[in-house]
Amino acid sequence: MTQHALTQRAPAHRPALHLASAVALAARAVPVLPLREGKVPFGNCRACRDNACGGRPNMKAPGPCQCPRPCHGWAAATTDPHVINSAMWAQAWWDAAGVAYHPGGAGLTVVDLDNPAAIAWARATLPATRTVPTTRGEHWLYQGAMQSANAVRPGVDIKSAMSYARWLGPGSGTMADLPDVVRALTVKEPSTVRPSTVNVPPRAGGGQCPHRMPAYLDRGIAMAEQRITEARSAVHATVYRTFLAVLSAHGRCGCLTETHITRLFTAAQTKGESVRHCTVAWTNAQTRLGL
Repeated sequence: MTQHALTQRAPAHRPALHLASAVALAARAVPVLPLREGKVPFGNCRACRDNACGGRPNMKAPGPCQCPRPCHGWAAATTDPHVINSAMWAQAWWDAAGVAYHPGGAGLTVVDLDNPAAIAWARATLPATRTVPTTRGEHWLYQGAMQSANAVRPGVDIKSAMSYARWLGPGSGTMADLPDVVRALTVKEPSTVRPSTVNVPPRAGGGQCPHRMPAYLDRGIAMAEQRITEARSAVHATVYRTFLAVLSAHGRCGCLTETHITRLFTAAQTKGESVRHCTVAWTNAQTRLGL
């Protein structure tokens, strides 16, 4: 989508003119849909209720449903003028309280700033771009699509792929490319493993570790981290088998420390495992070995 795709000024916010605004946006490759009172999409029709039509499961992506009505939330957004002007959409436009668009479908990301504190944070942190005033804050628009997420910071939502944003006018300023600092807002850092979440077996009988050289243990932990990191499938099973192998070699002598276990947990969490899953896998491995 070009820089000028959202520069069409919306007509006055009267229900009779929402259709004209939608058609103008669609002509600029911006997928649109009607909004009802409360700034929410129209609900599924009877045939599509609870996804009985078989399409768009959980609204994760447009599916095979061919329903001509404005169903399925953001997935109903379209640029097809025949659909937008169809008889099936006519009643929705008549009842509409506003117009929405699918930012991801237009190659855009909207940073929704819900209060003055969020706006102050954006001005201090994010590259300047086109801004659109909202009822309580501002929309900052960037060129480029990404994963959507709510509450990435206090008062900050990301609306792009599989989401919708209310059309409130073209805004002002030059639209910038989507920066990495915005993409990073949806990346969850691995949780920190607390000592209380894992059990380090005491050294059996005390005395010197039979492995003698700390480098042997460090090399084993590094290999275990690599094995988890390189897993392309069956991550749960890989994590469990790796924990089992580490405990088989080092669990009985007591040479494992919280630092070693944290390294293993962090590697697993980087692959998407939760702290709970890591703890369960660790406990199951200990039980299997009778530790």
